[in-house]
Amino acid sequence: MQLPKIFTNRLVIRPLKTTDYEEWFTGYSKRQKSQNIFDEGLLDMSICNQEWFNNLVKKHDKLRENDNIYIFAIFDQKSGQHIGMIDIATLARGNMDWGEIGYLIHNNLWRQGYAFEALQATLKFASEHLKFHRIEAHVSPENTPSKNLLAKLGFTFEVTRKNFMFEFGKWSDKDIYFYNFKNTNP
Repeated sequence: MQLPKIFTNRLVIRPLKTTDYEEWFTGYSKRQKSQNIFDEGLLDMSICNQEWFNNLVKKHDKLRENDNIYIFAIFDQKSGQHIGMIDIATLARGNMDWGEIGYLIHNNLWRQGYAFEALQATLKFASEHLKFHRIEAHVSPENTPSKNLLAKLGFTFEVTRKNFMFEFGKWSDKDIYFYNFKNTNP
């Protein structure tokens, strides 16, 4: 499935292409040390050559074609700078059209409104083009900045799922926020 680009005032959001390698690599290479427990910080990019990246793009394409997960890169419209990533995983189709959204903004670009701008546009796209009815976000209970962002976007807290995800070497709780397109306009 070929997806149209998503444009905002400052951003273009779209699937990665093999020609994005330099901007993508630079974006990840400019990250700072970890800012908190939820931030991976600097990453080992030593295996991430052009061939590795081409395989990543193919993997993303296949996941999108199978309606498993839609992975988008976020770029600055003017400079082409890679800002981060957004993904929407399909949790169920049929009578549910239910997905989960995730997002990452490179930590050297935090607090500039990129996450809000990108998520707002991607939610609208998820409803209009991908036909999702409900989108969830799964957030660690201690991740106050993410929870505040979701509230600002119109997500509603639903429940805390106990021992929901294995991370940091243990089973962790997750707060579940949902965005219902029938009741909320992105």
